[in-house]
Amino acid sequence: MLTKQTSENRVQLEMVALEQLVPEHHLVRKMEAALDFSFIYDLVKDLYAENGRPSIDPVILIKLSIIQYTFGIRSMRKTIEEVETNVAYRWFLGYGFYDKVPHFSTFSKNYERRFKDTDLFEQIFYRILRVAAEKKLLSPEHVFVDSTHVKASANKRKFEKKMVRKETRAYQSMLETEINQDREEHEKKPFPPDKFQGDEEEKEIKESTTDPESGYYVKDERTKQFAYSFHAASDRNGFVLSAKVTPGNVHDSHLLVPLVEQVTKHVGKPKAVAADAAYKTPALTKYLLDQKMLPVLPYTRPRTKTGFFYKHDYVYDEHYDCYLCPEGQVLRYSTTNKEGYREYKSLRTVCQQCPSIARCTTSQSKQKVVTRHIWQEYIEETEHLRHRFDVKQIYAKRKETIERVFADAKEKHGMRWTTLRGLKKLSMQAMLTFAAMNLKKIANWTWQGPEYA
Repeated sequence: MLTKQTSENRVQLEMVALEQLVPEHHLVRKMEAALDFSFIYDLVKDLYAENGRPSIDPVILIKLSIIQYTFGIRSMRKTIEEVETNVAYRWFLGYGFYDKVPHFSTFSKNYERRFKDTDLFEQIFYRILRVAAEKKLLSPEHVFVDSTHVKASANKRKFEKKMVRKETRAYQSMLETEINQDREEHEKKPFPPDKFQGDEEEKEIKESTTDPESGYYVKDERTKQFAYSFHAASDRNGFVLSAKVTPGNVHDSHLLVPLVEQVTKHVGKPKAVAADAAYKTPALTKYLLDQKMLPVLPYTRPRTKTGFFYKHDYVYDEHYDCYLCPEGQVLRYSTTNKEGYREYKSLRTVCQQCPSIARCTTSQSKQKVVTRHIWQEYIEETEHLRHRFDVKQIYAKRKETIERVFADAKEKHGMRWTTLRGLKKLSMQAMLTFAAMNLKKIANWTWQGPEYA
C-alpha cells in the first residue's frame, strides 16, 4: 500500500529535552566523557581583563574549534552554520534550542586579541596527550616521524624571486669542530672560522606575494604549489606525540631532532625512532646512536649513473684509511673539505692506463675521487641494524602509524589544504587538528556507554 507522509508535524509542538535528541553513542558524548574541558580556564585566565563586558566562554571557543577539526568542517563560518542546526553540536557546547550561537568571526577576533602570541594551543595538545598517558593508552617506546605537505591559501602564479641565505644546520658548530680535528689528525691545517662563514651559500627561492611565509614545493611536473609542511611524531598506537609546522620548502631532516626532543620532554625517551629515507643522514644517525636510540631507517638505492661502478664497489680499508677500486688501485686520503667529507684520490698515471676508466669516472684529469663523511660510520652501523628482525618489524609499522595519521588527517579532518595564512595560524591548525584526533581516539577507546538507573 502506498503511503504518503504529510508535513503537519513540522508545526507540531512537543515537549522534548536536548539530551533526548543526541544519540547515546554519538562522538560528542564520548569526547565529553573523555575530557574535562574546565582546564582551559586556568590556561586563559591571564589573557582576560577583570573589567568590561562579559566575554564569550573560552571553553566554547575551543570546543568550536574541536568540532571544526574533529568533523573536518572547512571553515569556522561553516562550523557556526552547522552548530545552529545540529543538536549534537549544541549539546556538546552546552547550548539550548534558543541560545544564540556566536558569530563566526568571534574566534578569529579572540585569536588576534588574546591567543595569537601564546602557546595556548600547544598546551591544549599536550594536556590531551597527558590524559592519554594517564589512561595507559600511549606506547612511546617506538616513535615514528614523518611530514606531509598542506596546500597553502596562495596562488602559485603570484610570487617574487628572491636570493636568500641557506639555513645554518643545527649541528654546524659541532661539525666544524670535528672537521678541524680530522684535518689535524691527517696533518692538515685546520680551517679558520671565517672559512666556514665567509663562503655562505645563497639560493634563489620563489616567495608568494599572497602568503610570504609559505614555501614553494615541487614534487613533480604536475605538483608545483605553495605549501606548508606539517611534521609529526606518533607512537605505535597512532597517537600524535609532537608536531611542528614549517614552510613547504624546508627539508624533512631538519625537524627530526626537535620532534624527538619534544617527545622526550613531554612523554619520555623513545627506544627506537623510525623514519623514511629523507632522514637517513650522517648527522641524524649520529644523533640517534649517541642518544642510545635505535635508528630504524630503510634501504636506499645507490644513486649511480647507468654503466658506472657503484659506491660500494670501492672498498674502504679502515686500518690504512684508504679505498681500493675494483681494479685494485689504492685511493689515498687527500683532504677533508668544509662540508665534512674526506676526499680519497687515485693516481692519474695509473688511471690513464686503466681498462675500466670509462666505468669509473668522466673526469677530464682521469682521476677518481671518492668521498666519505667523517660521520659515515654511523650510517654504516644503521645499515647493519637494518637487517635485524626487530628493526624490520618496527619499520613495517610506519604504514599503520604515522602514514595513517596523515591519511586520516587529510581525508577526515580537513588537513588537505588550508584557508589560513602564516606560520602561527598554521601551527594553531596543526595543534588543534592533532589534538582533536588524539581526543577522538581517547574517546572511542575509553567509552563505557551510558549508565542506566
